[in-house]
Amino acid sequence: MGAQLRVYKRRIRSVSATKKITKAMEMIAASRVVKAQRKVAASTPYATELTRAVTAVGTGSNTKHPLTTQAETVTRSAVLLLTSDRGLAGAFNSNAIKAAEQLTARLEREGKQVDTYIVGRRGVAHYNFRERKITESWTGFTDDPTYADAKNVAAPLIEAIEKETADGGVDELHIVYTEFVSMMTQSALDARLLPLSLEEVAEESHGKGEILPLYDFEPSAEDVLDALLPRYVESRIYNALLQSAASKHAATRRAMKSATDNAGELIESLTRLANAARQAEITQEISEIVGGASALADATAGSDY
Repeated sequence: MGAQLRVYKRRIRSVSATKKITKAMEMIAASRVVKAQRKVAASTPYATELTRAVTAVGTGSNTKHPLTTQAETVTRSAVLLLTSDRGLAGAFNSNAIKAAEQLTARLEREGKQVDTYIVGRRGVAHYNFRERKITESWTGFTDDPTYADAKNVAAPLIEAIEKETADGGVDELHIVYTEFVSMMTQSALDARLLPLSLEEVAEESHGKGEILPLYDFEPSAEDVLDALLPRYVESRIYNALLQSAASKHAATRRAMKSATDNAGELIESLTRLANAARQAEITQEISEIVGGASALADATAGSDY
């Protein structure tokens, strides 16, 4: 009984130490997600207005540009997958990777060659483990991305979209990231960044009662689109990075809270078992004392005769 009680006490100490760690991680994630939410809220209006401006330029001109014009035959696509550098975030990374794999499978069924770009160590490790080709990857900034990080990610993608497919370029660009809906809900989704679907944006603006502004182009619509192309891609990638970071922190907070609650329940269960073991040990000792006293009394009574 004594050995069993020591085992329970050792496990209680171990689980208590783990509970302290998960509680601290929960509090850290809670503070980080608030900051990430603020950054998402600050970046979203810029990305939205820039998209509307590009749409207005595209609909107001007949210029063929990779930003707004779909290739006649799409043979090659680029997929940018956003994951995190760290784990302990529940199904955050697995959901994003699953969405990317489904998108890649759909594009390949359509006869398109897919170039995969990945942000985050978790996504890179997943593809390397399965020996899948990665065109380019970036790591080390997923918890707190900056606009400079978004520019570094966007640069090779912009270069690829401006190249001819025969020279290694791509016809379209897709992004897979986790959208931050609320503290309890984060959704992995995919979206096509390039070419921009003018009809969808126009219908969305019309549904909201908005009217796209009219512009005069100086020196030309093509030059304006050339200038807007990197800004558009960078802003959309930056917003997606911030959405992914906020979602990751929220997922970590939820996972750590669940781990803390489970640790508390396990400590209660182990405490009850330890109490039962200690009670059984006390009962056994009392029984041994009573039995020993009875035996001694019987032996004394026998010697008197």
